[in-house]
Amino acid sequence: MEAYQHKVQYYETDKMQVTHHSNYIRFMEEARVDFLDRLGWGYDKMEQQGVSSPVIGVTCEYKKSTSFPDVIHIAICVLELSPGKLKLGYTMTVSDQIVCTATSSHCFLNQSGRPISLKKHYPEFYSLLESLKTENEQVKA
Repeated sequence: MEAYQHKVQYYETDKMQVTHHSNYIRFMEEARVDFLDRLGWGYDKMEQQGVSSPVIGVTCEYKKSTSFPDVIHIAICVLELSPGKLKLGYTMTVSDQIVCTATSSHCFLNQSGRPISLKKHYPEFYSLLESLKTENEQVKA
């Protein structure tokens, strides 16, 4: 899948003209929304189905700073998948140099806020994510 692109805005930088570290979490969110939209399972569709997918964990490792007006390419892959949880990996690059690697972990909840099994309740979405995980594992091998 094509990487999401984010152009660093001037207001996202600090006094030293370096992208503030907290913005990378926002960039991950933008990329994740785009990723799910491209899969046909955007947040709007999930919410219509009565499903929410909150973030339950985030990691970020900053490799190189970015600044205005860099364009950050954000590739996403499915790292882990279980019926109730999903872990995504993010590789952020500028000019083919890695600037940040990150992960986000998510669970799936119904309208009452109770955990659900994505595999049981939305098997087509689960299968799609599973195929992406398998694809990612094959690329690593």
